Parts: sequence; C-alpha cells; structure tokens
Amino acid sequence: MTWKSFAFCAVFCAVLYADDPVVRVQGYVMEGPRNAADFPRWIEDVRRWRMEYRKRIGYDGSEYARPELRWTQSSYMQPQMMVEDRYFYDPVSGKYTVDRYLDDLTKRYGGIDAVLVWHTYPNIGIDNRSQFDHFRDLPGGIAGVKQMVADFHRRGVRVLFPMMLWDQGTRDFGVAEAQALAEELAAVGADGINGDTMQAVPREYRVASDKTGHPLAFEPEHLGVDEALAYNNLSWGQAVAAGNPPGPGAVAVQLVSKYKWLEPRHMGNISDRWQRDKNIDLQFAFFNGIGMETWENIWGIWNEITPRDGEAIRRIGRIERKFTENLNSAEWTPHTPVLQAGIYASKWPLSGRTVWTLVNKNEFDVNGEQLEAEGGGARYFDLWQGVELTPVMRGGKAVLRFPMEANGFGAVLELRAGAAAPELDRFLGEMKGLAARRLDSFSAARRVLQQTMTPIARTKPAASAPAGMVRIPGAEFPFVVSGIEIEGDNQIGVDVQYPGESVARRDHRMRIAIPTFYMDRYPVTNAEFQKFVEGAGYRPADEHHFLKDWKNGRYPEGWGNRPVTWVSLEDARAYAAWAGKRLPHEWEWQYAGQGLDGRQYPWGNEWNAAAAPKPDTGREMRGPDEVTGHPGGRSPFGVEDLTGNVWQWTDEYTDEHTRAGILRGGSYYQPQGSHWYFPQGYRLGEHGKLLMMSPGKDRAGTVGFRCVVDAQ
Repeated sequence: MTWKSFAFCAVFCAVLYADDPVVRVQGYVMEGPRNAADFPRWIEDVRRWRMEYRKRIGYDGSEYARPELRWTQSSYMQPQMMVEDRYFYDPVSGKYTVDRYLDDLTKRYGGIDAVLVWHTYPNIGIDNRSQFDHFRDLPGGIAGVKQMVADFHRRGVRVLFPMMLWDQGTRDFGVAEAQALAEELAAVGADGINGDTMQAVPREYRVASDKTGHPLAFEPEHLGVDEALAYNNLSWGQAVAAGNPPGPGAVAVQLVSKYKWLEPRHMGNISDRWQRDKNIDLQFAFFNGIGMETWENIWGIWNEITPRDGEAIRRIGRIERKFTENLNSAEWTPHTPVLQAGIYASKWPLSGRTVWTLVNKNEFDVNGEQLEAEGGGARYFDLWQGVELTPVMRGGKAVLRFPMEANGFGAVLELRAGAAAPELDRFLGEMKGLAARRLDSFSAARRVLQQTMTPIARTKPAASAPAGMVRIPGAEFPFVVSGIEIEGDNQIGVDVQYPGESVARRDHRMRIAIPTFYMDRYPVTNAEFQKFVEGAGYRPADEHHFLKDWKNGRYPEGWGNRPVTWVSLEDARAYAAWAGKRLPHEWEWQYAGQGLDGRQYPWGNEWNAAAAPKPDTGREMRGPDEVTGHPGGRSPFGVEDLTGNVWQWTDEYTDEHTRAGILRGGSYYQPQGSHWYFPQGYRLGEHGKLLMMSPGKDRAGTVGFRCVVDAQ
C-alpha cells in the first residue's frame, strides 16, 4: 500500500568506469546526463548497461510478443476503481453502471484504457471472508461480474483485479491462490492481475493462468525483482522522485524509467495517489512513453484530478494512443539533444516515422527553435499544436520552431518519404482544436466533495422505558471521536463530515445536546429477529448472504440469545421500523456507553478482557457470544454488550462517489498476519467506516445492531 519501503531499497547502483560513473540507477528510475556535453557518452553507456543487465537477469522478451498480451503496450490510462463508487454501481436498480462511470472519465480527462476493479481492502477482515469470497460477493456473482467485464470490453477498456498475497488470515479458500485467481478471472473474462504490495507477481501465476487457456497480464505494485520483468508486462511506477527535485548542489534533470528502458514494450503507470498536482508525474510519463494510474477514489477518499491535469491527460493520452508503435520502439533515445534549456525530449524512431515527446520543466513559456532533425525531404508536424511545421535548413539540419507552455508538453512527428501516419489530418485537426486553449487556463484547484448524513426519523415518543430498553437521560454530550482508517492520515475526505463540519476529516470534537431516549439493553438477537422475519414476512430484495448462518429460516440451535449478524443496514432499518424503533445516531450510541466522564470503555479506562468476548484469531469464525455473557461490560446507564462482540450499525454518510456506514463497538473476530485487515474499534472514542456497495456485499458475519426509541 505504500511505496516508501521500496523507494530507497537500494542505494545507487552504478556501472563504474575509469572516470565518474555515468549510469546511475535508483529503484525504478535512472538519472539522465548531467549536461548536454555528457549525452554522447551517457547514451552509449546506458545502451551498453541495458545489454549487459538483460544478460545478467536472463531476460527473455517472448512474453511481450504474445498477441493476447499486446494490449498492455498501449494501456496508458488506468484508474484504480473502488467497487463502492456510486458512478459504477446503483444499489437501487441493482445494476452495474459501467457506461456512466466511463462517460464521466471521458468527459473529464479523455477516457481510460484499462481499469483496476478493487473489491477487497479496506473492508476485507470485517469477517473471515477471503479475497476470493469478496469477489464472489460482488452483485450478481460470477455471472454478474462477467457481464460487467463485458460492458467494459464493449467500450474498449481492459479489466484487472487485485491479488493480495498478504491475505493469509481469513478463510482458507482450499485452493492455491494462483490457481483460484486464474480460474475466477478466466471465468469472468478479465484481462489482468494487479499484485497488491508485491515486487513481482510470481511465475506460478503465469503457469496457472496459461493452464486456463485465458492468459492474464500481470502488474505488480512495486516491480523490484528485475528477473520478473520478463513476464510482468505491466507495473506501477510509484512516485519515486519522478520529477527529480534537486537537493543542495544537484542538477534537476528528467529521470528515465528503468523498466521501460530495459524493455521498451513494458508499460508502467506512474502512481502517486495522494498527489494533488499531477503535472510532475505526467511529465515523467510522457517523456518515458508510459501511462498513469488515474486514481481518484482512494479507499472512499476522493482526490479528484484537477481540470488542468485532466486536460493534460486528455492530450497526452491521444498522442500516446495514436503513436503507440513508436513509443514501443527499441530505438528509443531518451534525453535526445534539444536547443533550449529546461526542455527534455525523448526520440522514438520507427520505419521512417519518428516521434519526439518533450516536456518543459521551466516555469515560463519557451518559444522559438527547439529541435534539430536530420532534414532532407521529410515533413514535420507539431502534434501538440496540431499544425505542420516549416523547418529552417541550417548546415544540413532541419531546425524546428514551436511554442511550449510553462511546465507543459510538446510532441513532434517526422514523416520521411514513404512513411505512413493513417488519418493524420483528422488527428491534427482534433489536437489543434484542443490546443486553442492553453493548459494554464484550466483550473488547478481541487474540488472537495461534501458529505451528507442520512436522516434518521424520530420514533413515536415513549413515556417510559419499553421492555428490554434502558433510559438514557438527556445531556449536553462532549462528543469526541476519531476514525480508525488505516490510510489517509488527516487528508480532507478521510472519515466523515458531521453536520456543522466544513469537510470530512479523521478527528472530531463537538458538544451535542442529546434529548432523553431509550436504548436496547442488548443487541438484537437471532430470536428477536426471527419474530420480525416471520411477523412481517420480511425478505430483502437483495437476498445474498441474508442471515447466512441460518438454515431453512432458522438460526442454529442454541443461538437464540446471540446477536443477529449477516444483516445489512437496510435489514436493520426494516426491523427497527417494524418494532417502532430506529437505529441510533452514533453520538447516542457513544453517550449510552460512555456517560459524561469520557471513559475509554463502557466499564472504565483500562481494558478488561473478562468484560468482552475472547478474540477469535482463527481462519474460521466461531460466532459471537450470547448478549448476556459479559455483564462486566455494562455501561454507566446499564447498557450491555457494547464492545467486542459484534459491530453495530449506526449512521450512514454519502458523497457524490461513496456511501459508508458507521460501525461502533468492534467485534470478536481478529484475522491475523497483516495490518491491512479492517481494524478494530473497541474504544468508545473511535469508530469504523464500512464502504458500502450493495446489501449482499455489505452484510458481514460480525455486524449486528441495536435500536433506540425517543422519549416524551
């Protein structure tokens, strides 16, 4: 999930000569020449280094020649997409809305070539469902996912799913991961695997995938095992000094992608998820002829690409897709000489057609003479501006003049006699239309999404405590709570936005006047929920996993006094309405457990293992304890079983892209072996945030609820 542990895993490794080392490689990148005079020696040395290094790692490029994997060589723009994104799935109609999702991206930044469909973290670990279970829990199951993949393919978009080798603490799926993943992705017609946190997708996945007859492409998050370059056709380029910010005495140069240099057909997608200004990464990508991870929904935290960056992506993507064959050329020459300071160019020759991709790292416009070409009967075109260039011949060279915007981009095409560029006029016309507006005229401001809390209607007021409920007296409550999300620090958009707060953030403090209400002494039990199911004839529209641990409409023998689980937020609301109750706001839940003294647990400030169920750390869940099993966990008001047995539904928050339910109390189940599993929230001053997609996927074996009634 983080690149820092890999970013500086190796200090500069260099090819040493009698004088100063010329080839400097660090992580995913190589330094360019220190100055123009060094270029001839530098390009000679990096070519020699590439030849030698490929021999050292036993490189074989046959995987890149496979027709079924060649799509990777033009997969420039690829977002990681949360399945919970509201543009992707509509829980009301129960349908995937692929066209809506893609239309939005096309409008904002020109569309995508592939999508990484993310269905696991951060929810995985809420119970013992494995990554493969979460895949099958997607709406419609295998058949639904297959149709969803087909909808992406209809729009020319390839589909990848993630693999989590760290998921060794949930249910044992009973099949080796490589086989299970290859088979399930072949069944839905997916195209590739993203290796989450992995330096290489292991070769066993290549073998398992090929056995299915449906070969998948592999994309590790941190390609760092150089030998794996041969069969990992894609990779992320985590933001490792992509723009080479200079230190004291250093010279700022445009860095070269190590793996693109070793294999020009390899596709890297530069990824810097939290970065708000993407220009430095876009320049790295365009200079190196690679793509970008256009990731905006980061675990439900929205980091939208700005209009300025979106327009740059639109133009870069059009050029890269049009000239993919050039950008895969084995004759690529990075840092080819230019005529202006602060301009960096890559040269991509192929069969009489040469493309230059250029970036301007100056904070001012650079106009005038930019490049020298060989000249002699060729035609030249400014691809970025969409116009033909008239070269000035000087000393047998064709000198090319064209403008480059501050911190901007440029691209030139040379067509020699007999070379072809199909539909070039149409392409130039499109680019000319785009270039009529400068990039800096588009806003570089980030759009922040506002969250809304779903209202909870008051119940009919009760004059006294209904049966099984406890009176909670009204008070001005000092509500202090923090989200337990693993990532996001305190970025805008982490956690939730309470009424009165300007934006969503992790930590919250406010005083809330809470009227008197009544709360269930215990969470709703299986026996109580069965009365509702039978009395109301309740069946949810989405029945997937509804009361999963029941058989033939009955809970397991002896489980009547255990809290009901495998119920969605919608199921809980339906029960509450039938019972004349409602779900609590989370500040009501916290006040009922905490009182006014700010205690950390319902029983005090120190953890008391006897006051809550014993944690279950196995791969199979034993089920929750009885609600009356831990009276030592009673709150100051007499409410029991608040902490450590089952999570409990409270409020719901939505923004334009994400819907989330707030869970309180933590659960007895604690999967082991990774810190990426859904974290526990036993303290009264913390809450869990479950990203929500559909009732069938939202239900969990560790999530129940309790109700409240308003008082007169």
